[in-house]
Amino acid sequence: MSVVDGFRLGIAFLQIASLEDRLAALDRYAQVKFPDSVSVAQIDLFDEVIDVRSPAEFAEDHIPGARSLPVLDDAERAEIGTLYKQVSPFESKRRGAALVARNIARHLETAFADKDRAWRPLVYCWRGGKRSGAMVHMLREVGWQAAQLEGGYKAYRRDVVDRLETLPEQFRYLVLCGETGSAKSRLLEALDRAGAQVLDLEGLARHRGSVLGNLPAEPQPSQKMFETQVWDALRRLEPARPVFVEAESKKIGQLQVPEGLIHRMRAAECIRLDVPAAERVQFLIDEYAHFLADPATLKAQLDCLTGLHGKDTIGAWKSYVDQTEWSKLVADLLASHYDPAYQRSTHKNFPRLADAHVVRLASLAPEAIERAARDLLAHVGDKVPALA
Repeated sequence: MSVVDGFRLGIAFLQIASLEDRLAALDRYAQVKFPDSVSVAQIDLFDEVIDVRSPAEFAEDHIPGARSLPVLDDAERAEIGTLYKQVSPFESKRRGAALVARNIARHLETAFADKDRAWRPLVYCWRGGKRSGAMVHMLREVGWQAAQLEGGYKAYRRDVVDRLETLPEQFRYLVLCGETGSAKSRLLEALDRAGAQVLDLEGLARHRGSVLGNLPAEPQPSQKMFETQVWDALRRLEPARPVFVEAESKKIGQLQVPEGLIHRMRAAECIRLDVPAAERVQFLIDEYAHFLADPATLKAQLDCLTGLHGKDTIGAWKSYVDQTEWSKLVADLLASHYDPAYQRSTHKNFPRLADAHVVRLASLAPEAIERAARDLLAHVGDKVPALA
Protein backbone atom coordinates (compact mmCIF):
# COMPACT_ATOMS: atom_id res chain seq x y z
CA MET A 1 0.00 0.00 0.00
CA SER A 2 1.35 3.45 -0.91
CA VAL A 3 1.74 6.45 1.40
CA VAL A 4 -1.21 8.20 -0.23
CA ASP A 5 -3.36 5.10 0.04
CA GLY A 6 -2.46 4.92 3.71
CA PHE A 7 -3.58 8.44 4.39
CA ARG A 8 -6.80 7.86 2.45
CA LEU A 9 -7.38 4.94 4.80
CA GLY A 10 -6.80 7.30 7.73
CA ILE A 11 -9.39 9.75 6.41
CA ALA A 12 -11.85 6.95 5.83
CA PHE A 13 -11.32 5.91 9.44
CA LEU A 14 -12.87 9.16 10.63
CA GLN A 15 -16.06 8.33 8.72
CA ILE A 16 -16.61 4.94 10.41
CA ALA A 17 -19.35 5.03 13.03
CA SER A 18 -18.90 1.63 14.75
CA LEU A 19 -16.24 1.52 17.49
CA GLU A 20 -15.40 -2.07 16.58
CA ASP A 21 -14.97 -1.17 12.92
CA ARG A 22 -12.89 1.86 13.88
CA LEU A 23 -10.50 -0.28 15.90
CA ALA A 24 -10.13 -2.67 12.99
CA ALA A 25 -9.50 0.20 10.57
CA LEU A 26 -6.97 1.75 12.95
CA ASP A 27 -5.09 -1.55 13.10
CA ARG A 28 -4.99 -1.72 9.29
CA TYR A 29 -3.81 1.91 9.19
CA ALA A 30 -0.98 1.12 11.62
CA GLN A 31 0.20 -1.65 9.29
CA VAL A 32 0.64 0.66 6.29
CA LYS A 33 4.26 0.33 5.22
CA PHE A 34 5.91 3.60 4.36
CA PRO A 35 8.89 3.49 2.04
CA ASP A 36 12.32 3.99 3.58
CA SER A 37 12.73 7.28 1.71
CA VAL A 38 10.36 9.82 0.16
CA SER A 39 10.60 12.92 -2.04
CA VAL A 40 10.18 16.59 -1.11
CA ALA A 41 6.65 16.52 -2.55
CA GLN A 42 5.59 14.10 0.23
CA ILE A 43 6.77 16.16 3.21
CA ASP A 44 3.25 17.15 4.30
CA LEU A 45 2.12 13.52 4.60
CA PHE A 46 4.00 12.92 7.86
CA ASP A 47 3.09 13.48 11.51
CA GLU A 48 6.35 15.27 12.24
CA VAL A 49 9.48 16.41 10.43
CA ILE A 50 12.77 15.91 12.27
CA ASP A 51 15.96 17.77 11.36
CA VAL A 52 19.00 15.82 12.61
CA ARG A 53 21.58 18.33 11.38
CA SER A 54 23.60 20.41 13.82
CA PRO A 55 21.98 23.39 15.59
CA ALA A 56 23.97 25.85 13.42
CA GLU A 57 22.71 24.23 10.22
CA PHE A 58 19.16 24.27 11.57
CA ALA A 59 19.43 27.96 12.56
CA GLU A 60 20.44 29.00 9.04
CA ASP A 61 17.40 27.36 7.44
CA HIS A 62 15.08 24.41 7.89
CA ILE A 63 11.80 22.97 6.69
CA PRO A 64 8.93 24.96 8.27
CA GLY A 65 7.71 23.25 11.42
CA ALA A 66 10.69 20.89 11.59
CA ARG A 67 11.97 19.88 15.02
CA SER A 68 15.68 20.13 15.71
CA LEU A 69 16.99 16.85 17.16
CA PRO A 70 20.64 16.69 16.08
CA VAL A 71 22.56 13.43 16.01
CA LEU A 72 25.75 15.54 16.16
CA ASP A 73 25.88 18.96 17.77
CA ASP A 74 28.06 21.75 16.38
CA ALA A 75 31.16 20.81 18.39
CA GLU A 76 30.77 17.11 17.65
CA ARG A 77 30.32 17.75 13.93
CA ALA A 78 33.49 19.88 13.90
CA GLU A 79 35.35 17.15 15.78
CA ILE A 80 34.34 14.46 13.26
CA GLY A 81 35.33 16.68 10.35
CA THR A 82 38.76 17.30 11.89
CA LEU A 83 39.29 13.59 12.48
CA TYR A 84 38.38 12.83 8.88
CA LYS A 85 40.87 15.35 7.50
CA GLN A 86 43.74 15.02 9.98
CA VAL A 87 43.62 11.37 11.08
CA SER A 88 41.60 9.03 8.84
CA PRO A 89 38.10 8.35 7.55
CA PHE A 90 38.02 5.17 9.66
CA GLU A 91 38.71 7.00 12.93
CA SER A 92 36.15 9.68 12.12
CA LYS A 93 33.49 7.03 11.39
CA ARG A 94 34.27 5.11 14.57
CA ARG A 95 34.05 8.21 16.74
CA GLY A 96 31.04 9.49 14.79
CA ALA A 97 29.14 6.24 15.20
CA ALA A 98 29.59 6.37 18.97
CA LEU A 99 28.39 9.98 19.17
CA VAL A 100 25.43 9.41 16.85
CA ALA A 101 24.33 6.29 18.74
CA ARG A 102 24.57 8.12 22.06
CA ASN A 103 22.55 11.10 20.82
CA ILE A 104 19.86 8.93 19.20
CA ALA A 105 19.56 6.99 22.47
CA ARG A 106 19.04 10.27 24.33
CA HIS A 107 16.31 11.34 21.89
CA LEU A 108 14.60 7.96 22.30
CA GLU A 109 14.52 8.44 26.06
CA THR A 110 13.31 12.05 25.90
CA ALA A 111 11.89 13.53 22.69
CA PHE A 112 10.36 10.25 21.46
CA ALA A 113 9.30 8.84 24.83
CA ASP A 114 5.64 9.80 24.40
CA LYS A 115 5.20 8.69 20.76
CA ASP A 116 2.70 5.91 20.14
CA ARG A 117 2.97 3.10 17.62
CA ALA A 118 1.14 4.98 14.85
CA TRP A 119 3.58 7.94 14.84
CA ARG A 120 5.16 8.50 11.42
CA PRO A 121 8.15 10.88 11.32
CA LEU A 122 10.10 12.17 8.32
CA VAL A 123 13.82 12.61 9.01
CA TYR A 124 16.35 14.62 7.06
CA CYS A 125 19.98 15.71 7.25
CA TRP A 126 22.20 17.70 4.86
CA ARG A 127 22.01 15.44 1.80
CA GLY A 128 19.99 12.41 2.91
CA GLY A 129 23.05 10.50 4.05
CA LYS A 130 24.36 8.79 7.14
CA ARG A 131 23.03 11.10 9.82
CA SER A 132 19.37 10.82 8.87
CA GLY A 133 19.91 7.22 7.74
CA ALA A 134 21.08 6.23 11.21
CA MET A 135 18.08 7.88 12.87
CA VAL A 136 15.59 6.31 10.44
CA HIS A 137 17.13 2.86 10.89
CA MET A 138 16.79 3.04 14.68
CA LEU A 139 13.24 4.39 14.59
CA ARG A 140 12.13 1.68 12.17
CA GLU A 141 13.76 -0.95 14.37
CA VAL A 142 11.61 0.29 17.24
CA GLY A 143 8.52 -0.12 15.06
CA TRP A 144 7.76 3.40 13.85
CA GLN A 145 7.21 3.97 10.14
CA ALA A 146 9.98 6.54 9.82
CA ALA A 147 11.20 7.69 6.41
CA GLN A 148 14.24 9.54 5.14
CA LEU A 149 13.97 12.58 2.88
CA GLU A 150 15.64 11.76 -0.43
CA GLY A 151 18.49 14.18 -1.03
CA GLY A 152 17.98 15.74 2.42
CA TYR A 153 17.99 19.48 2.98
CA LYS A 154 19.85 20.10 -0.29
CA ALA A 155 16.98 18.59 -2.28
CA TYR A 156 14.47 20.60 -0.26
CA ARG A 157 16.44 23.80 -0.83
CA ARG A 158 16.57 23.20 -4.60
CA ASP A 159 12.81 22.70 -4.61
CA VAL A 160 12.21 25.97 -2.73
CA VAL A 161 14.43 27.93 -5.13
CA ASP A 162 12.74 26.37 -8.17
CA ARG A 163 9.22 26.97 -6.88
CA LEU A 164 9.93 30.59 -5.97
CA GLU A 165 10.51 31.20 -9.67
CA THR A 166 7.01 30.01 -10.62
CA LEU A 167 4.79 30.07 -7.52
CA PRO A 168 4.41 33.89 -7.41
CA GLU A 169 2.85 33.80 -10.89
CA GLN A 170 -0.26 32.04 -9.56
CA PHE A 171 -1.61 35.04 -7.66
CA ARG A 172 -3.24 38.41 -8.23
CA TYR A 173 -1.48 40.95 -6.01
CA LEU A 174 -2.89 44.19 -4.66
CA VAL A 175 0.05 46.37 -3.62
CA LEU A 176 -0.36 48.86 -0.78
CA CYS A 177 1.54 52.06 -1.57
CA GLY A 178 1.92 55.20 0.50
CA GLU A 179 4.48 57.56 1.97
CA THR A 180 6.45 56.51 5.04
CA GLY A 181 4.20 56.64 8.08
CA SER A 182 1.00 55.88 6.20
CA ALA A 183 0.48 52.75 8.34
CA LYS A 184 0.68 50.34 5.42
CA SER A 185 1.77 47.52 7.72
CA ARG A 186 -1.06 48.26 10.14
CA LEU A 187 -3.57 48.17 7.30
CA LEU A 188 -2.09 44.87 6.15
CA GLU A 189 -2.56 43.45 9.65
CA ALA A 190 -6.16 44.73 9.73
CA LEU A 191 -6.82 43.10 6.34
CA ASP A 192 -5.50 39.84 7.74
CA ARG A 193 -7.80 40.08 10.75
CA ALA A 194 -10.71 40.81 8.39
CA GLY A 195 -10.08 37.53 6.56
CA ALA A 196 -8.12 38.77 3.55
CA GLN A 197 -5.11 36.97 2.14
CA VAL A 198 -1.95 38.92 2.98
CA LEU A 199 1.74 38.43 2.38
CA ASP A 200 3.64 40.30 5.10
CA LEU A 201 7.17 40.49 3.70
CA GLU A 202 8.44 42.91 6.33
CA GLY A 203 7.11 40.64 9.05
CA LEU A 204 8.92 37.66 7.53
CA ALA A 205 12.09 39.75 7.09
CA ARG A 206 11.95 41.14 10.65
CA HIS A 207 12.52 44.63 9.29
CA ARG A 208 10.47 47.73 8.48
CA GLY A 209 12.25 48.33 5.20
CA SER A 210 14.07 51.64 5.83
CA VAL A 211 17.36 52.89 7.26
CA LEU A 212 15.63 52.97 10.67
CA GLY A 213 13.84 49.70 10.01
CA ASN A 214 15.74 47.38 12.36
CA LEU A 215 13.49 45.81 14.98
CA PRO A 216 14.77 45.99 18.58
CA ALA A 217 16.36 42.71 19.73
CA GLU A 218 15.14 40.92 16.58
CA PRO A 219 17.88 40.03 14.10
CA GLN A 220 16.87 39.34 10.53
CA PRO A 221 16.74 35.69 9.44
CA SER A 222 19.23 34.33 6.96
CA GLN A 223 18.49 34.81 3.26
CA LYS A 224 17.71 31.10 2.95
CA MET A 225 15.31 31.16 5.91
CA PHE A 226 13.57 34.26 4.52
CA GLU A 227 13.06 32.51 1.18
CA THR A 228 11.75 29.43 2.96
CA GLN A 229 9.22 31.56 4.84
CA VAL A 230 8.12 33.34 1.66
CA TRP A 231 7.67 29.99 -0.10
CA ASP A 232 5.74 28.56 2.85
CA ALA A 233 3.46 31.61 3.00
CA LEU A 234 2.76 31.56 -0.74
CA ARG A 235 1.97 27.86 -0.92
CA ARG A 236 -0.77 28.30 1.69
CA LEU A 237 -2.62 30.98 -0.30
CA GLU A 238 -5.59 30.45 -2.60
CA PRO A 239 -4.93 31.49 -6.21
CA ALA A 240 -8.61 32.34 -6.70
CA ARG A 241 -8.45 35.20 -4.17
CA PRO A 242 -6.36 38.41 -4.24
CA VAL A 243 -3.23 38.75 -2.12
CA PHE A 244 -2.54 42.05 -0.36
CA VAL A 245 1.14 42.96 -0.05
CA GLU A 246 3.03 46.11 0.86
CA ALA A 247 5.13 47.86 -1.78
CA GLU A 248 8.79 46.99 -1.25
CA SER A 249 12.14 47.63 -2.83
CA LYS A 250 14.27 44.70 -3.93
CA LYS A 251 15.84 44.55 -0.48
CA ILE A 252 14.24 44.61 2.96
CA GLY A 253 17.08 45.41 5.29
CA GLN A 254 19.83 42.98 4.29
CA LEU A 255 17.48 40.49 2.63
CA GLN A 256 16.70 40.16 -1.06
CA VAL A 257 13.07 39.69 -2.10
CA PRO A 258 12.84 36.70 -4.50
CA GLU A 259 13.12 37.93 -8.08
CA GLY A 260 10.00 36.16 -9.33
CA LEU A 261 7.92 37.73 -6.58
CA ILE A 262 9.21 41.30 -6.89
CA HIS A 263 8.66 41.13 -10.65
CA ARG A 264 5.00 40.13 -10.19
CA MET A 265 4.44 42.74 -7.48
CA ARG A 266 5.73 45.55 -9.66
CA ALA A 267 3.35 44.61 -12.44
CA ALA A 268 0.38 44.43 -10.05
CA GLU A 269 -2.56 46.71 -9.27
CA CYS A 270 -1.84 49.38 -6.65
CA ILE A 271 -3.77 50.80 -3.73
CA ARG A 272 -2.54 54.19 -2.51
CA LEU A 273 -2.93 55.35 1.07
CA ASP A 274 -3.45 59.11 1.46
CA VAL A 275 -2.70 60.25 5.02
CA PRO A 276 -2.16 63.82 6.36
CA ALA A 277 1.45 64.66 7.22
CA ALA A 278 0.65 65.41 10.87
CA GLU A 279 -0.89 61.96 11.31
CA ARG A 280 2.15 60.34 9.74
CA VAL A 281 4.52 62.25 12.02
CA GLN A 282 2.71 61.17 15.18
CA PHE A 283 2.38 57.61 13.93
CA LEU A 284 6.13 57.37 13.35
CA ILE A 285 6.92 58.85 16.77
CA ASP A 286 4.81 56.10 18.33
CA GLU A 287 6.08 53.38 15.99
CA TYR A 288 9.78 54.14 16.51
CA ALA A 289 9.67 54.80 20.25
CA HIS A 290 12.54 52.32 20.73
CA PHE A 291 14.84 54.60 18.70
CA LEU A 292 13.76 57.71 20.57
CA ALA A 293 14.61 55.94 23.83
CA ASP A 294 18.13 55.22 22.54
CA PRO A 295 19.58 58.50 21.18
CA ALA A 296 23.05 57.04 20.55
CA THR A 297 21.71 54.32 18.26
CA LEU A 298 19.41 56.81 16.52
CA LYS A 299 22.33 59.15 15.82
CA ALA A 300 24.40 56.25 14.47
CA GLN A 301 21.60 55.39 12.06
CA LEU A 302 21.30 59.03 10.97
CA ASP A 303 25.02 58.97 10.15
CA CYS A 304 24.19 56.42 7.43
CA LEU A 305 22.46 59.25 5.54
CA THR A 306 25.47 61.59 5.54
CA GLY A 307 26.39 60.72 1.97
CA LEU A 308 22.92 61.74 0.78
CA HIS A 309 22.31 64.87 2.85
CA GLY A 310 25.69 66.17 4.07
CA LYS A 311 27.13 66.79 7.51
CA ASP A 312 25.22 70.01 8.14
CA THR A 313 21.80 68.41 7.68
CA ILE A 314 22.77 65.38 9.77
CA GLY A 315 24.06 67.73 12.44
CA ALA A 316 20.73 69.56 12.49
CA TRP A 317 18.85 66.29 12.86
CA LYS A 318 21.15 65.24 15.70
CA SER A 319 20.45 68.52 17.46
CA TYR A 320 16.74 67.69 17.34
CA VAL A 321 17.61 64.37 19.01
CA ASP A 322 19.57 66.15 21.75
CA GLN A 323 16.66 68.51 22.35
CA THR A 324 14.06 65.69 22.09
CA GLU A 325 12.32 67.67 19.37
CA TRP A 326 10.78 64.55 17.93
CA SER A 327 8.07 66.19 15.84
CA LYS A 328 10.58 68.48 14.13
CA LEU A 329 13.00 65.60 13.52
CA VAL A 330 10.38 63.30 12.01
CA ALA A 331 8.76 66.03 9.91
CA ASP A 332 12.14 67.08 8.51
CA LEU A 333 13.14 63.46 7.81
CA LEU A 334 9.90 62.95 5.91
CA ALA A 335 10.15 66.15 3.91
CA SER A 336 13.86 65.91 3.12
CA HIS A 337 14.49 62.19 2.83
CA TYR A 338 11.63 59.73 2.96
CA ASP A 339 8.97 61.43 0.85
CA PRO A 340 11.28 62.34 -2.05
CA ALA A 341 12.74 58.82 -1.98
CA TYR A 342 9.23 57.38 -2.04
CA GLN A 343 8.24 59.52 -5.01
CA ARG A 344 11.30 58.46 -6.99
CA SER A 345 11.22 54.78 -6.14
CA THR A 346 7.51 53.97 -6.09
CA HIS A 347 6.59 55.81 -9.28
CA LYS A 348 9.53 54.20 -11.05
CA ASN A 349 8.95 50.64 -9.82
CA PHE A 350 5.14 50.48 -9.76
CA PRO A 351 3.89 51.77 -13.13
CA ARG A 352 0.24 51.16 -12.22
CA LEU A 353 0.37 53.57 -9.28
CA ALA A 354 -1.17 56.35 -11.37
CA ASP A 355 -4.36 54.28 -11.67
CA ALA A 356 -4.41 53.21 -8.03
CA HIS A 357 -7.53 53.09 -5.91
CA VAL A 358 -7.04 55.73 -3.18
CA VAL A 359 -7.74 54.99 0.49
CA ARG A 360 -7.98 58.27 2.39
CA LEU A 361 -7.30 58.05 6.11
CA ALA A 362 -7.87 61.29 8.01
CA SER A 363 -6.86 59.43 11.18
CA LEU A 364 -4.58 56.48 11.91
CA ALA A 365 -6.49 55.47 15.01
CA PRO A 366 -6.96 51.66 15.22
CA GLU A 367 -10.70 51.84 14.55
CA ALA A 368 -10.10 53.96 11.43
CA ILE A 369 -7.64 51.42 10.06
CA GLU A 370 -10.02 48.53 10.79
CA ARG A 371 -12.82 50.36 8.99
CA ALA A 372 -10.55 51.06 6.02
CA ALA A 373 -9.69 47.37 5.79
CA ARG A 374 -13.35 46.37 5.64
CA ASP A 375 -14.13 49.05 3.05
CA LEU A 376 -11.18 47.95 0.94
CA LEU A 377 -12.29 44.32 0.95
CA ALA A 378 -15.73 45.42 -0.17
CA HIS A 379 -14.19 47.53 -2.95
CA VAL A 380 -12.06 44.70 -4.39
CA GLY A 381 -14.87 42.16 -3.99
CA ASP A 382 -12.81 39.67 -2.02
CA LYS A 383 -14.92 36.75 -0.79
CA VAL A 384 -13.58 36.32 2.74
CA PRO A 385 -14.28 33.12 4.70
CA ALA A 386 -17.62 33.05 6.50
CA LEU A 387 -16.02 33.00 9.95
CA ALA A 388 -13.75 36.02 9.28
